[in-house]
Amino acid sequence: MKNVLVVDDNAVNRKLAAALLKRRGMRVDEAESGGSALEKLQSHRYDVVLLDISMPVMDGKEVCRLIRGTPELAALRVIAYTAHAMESERQSIMSAGFDDLLLKPISGQDLLRVLPD
Repeated sequence: MKNVLVVDDNAVNRKLAAALLKRRGMRVDEAESGGSALEKLQSHRYDVVLLDISMPVMDGKEVCRLIRGTPELAALRVIAYTAHAMESERQSIMSAGFDDLLLKPISGQDLLRVLPD
């Protein structure tokens, strides 16, 4: 069973992503901020992090850079998800170290495409 951390400051978006993942047999934890996500990553093992880009205090790009800079987390699969992704934004997002990008609203099919086997 895959362990997934869903990080989003919007509770509705978090619950939707968690429900889609759980329906596919995954174990899901949720975090409402970048700081909370980093704390969970220190104490739990995850296969994937679904990380919102637009969050107050610490945005998803900053969180991803911190994950990539932590040796024990550097290989973790990190998926950006956002409602805003013009081509220039996509490049900026991917250059922060994300493995893939999902556009909101996400679907179960989108999730299956980006999750590791």
